[in-house]
Amino acid sequence: MQRDQPLTLCDVSGLSVGHHTDLAAYTGCTVVLCPPGTVGGVDVRGAAPGTRETDLLDPINTVPFVNAVLLSGGSAFGLDAASGVMRWLEERGRGVQIQEFCVPIVPGAVIFDLLLGQGHVRPQSHDGYAACQAAQSITTVQGNVGAGTGATVGKVFGGELAMKGGLGSAALRVGNLTVGALVVCNALGDVIDPQNGQIVAGARKTPHALELLDTHAEQLKGRVTAPLLTQPGLNTTIGVVATDAQLSKVQAKRLAQVAHDGLARSIRPVHTPLDGDTLFALATGQVEAEVDMMLLSSLAAEVTAMAVLNAVRAASGVRLGERFWPSVNDLQAPSR
Repeated sequence: MQRDQPLTLCDVSGLSVGHHTDLAAYTGCTVVLCPPGTVGGVDVRGAAPGTRETDLLDPINTVPFVNAVLLSGGSAFGLDAASGVMRWLEERGRGVQIQEFCVPIVPGAVIFDLLLGQGHVRPQSHDGYAACQAAQSITTVQGNVGAGTGATVGKVFGGELAMKGGLGSAALRVGNLTVGALVVCNALGDVIDPQNGQIVAGARKTPHALELLDTHAEQLKGRVTAPLLTQPGLNTTIGVVATDAQLSKVQAKRLAQVAHDGLARSIRPVHTPLDGDTLFALATGQVEAEVDMMLLSSLAAEVTAMAVLNAVRAASGVRLGERFWPSVNDLQAPSR
């Protein structure tokens, strides 16, 4: 049977994705549930991360497997949603078994989205649990959903010039192996299409304009960062890259590292002092095949860049009072 929709992270054998979306407060969380035996890795490139359990994923450390990955809005407060993910997994006996206790392994990362909607409302434990309840292994929805609900992009020269970011996913299959990515794009910089070098979404010329400002070009002219953004952690792109190949922790770490090349191709500037860019890697081991790390690395960078583009292209514009965060579709809409 021929497939009509493009591949997403859910097409990596064994994975399922669930979202909790709060469109009143413009925040949410996303969980990636893993099958038993999934090996994890992580690479943090941004200078202002909000994370949990990343040390556990270091190849020199003991526990080799992860049960889920949490991506959340709400800044550091949003890490609370991971306890709901742990509770859902514990109820199903999924975790490290230590005598009569089951301890789920749930790494996670957050974005700063407090300035878009109701900043005092953040994802909590019950929201993480709800995301697990909603998890499905079919193509995931994208745009203003889950952890991407309150995401914005293009904030180097002030949040009033920003556009709507979001959550995107993509995957590629070569032979019987699949590599996929799911990215929450809340970048300080602009989003670039690597195929043609064109800016897709980012800072606008004025708060009421639908014309894009080239952030990189303006920086080279000497334009300085907006004063508010001297506070770190107001941005961040986070995500998961995954394969159904059988990898070691060292190889999973490497996959997370090279996936950041996809961010570098599609976001400019990226890995800044004001972003907490973090990518997790998962290897479900569901497919027995010889591992070609060169191929997997190329695919990881490619699908990560594709997921970033899908995140902004699937997003919808948000208007709250006098403030407006347009989407890519708003830029492309015919003038009236």
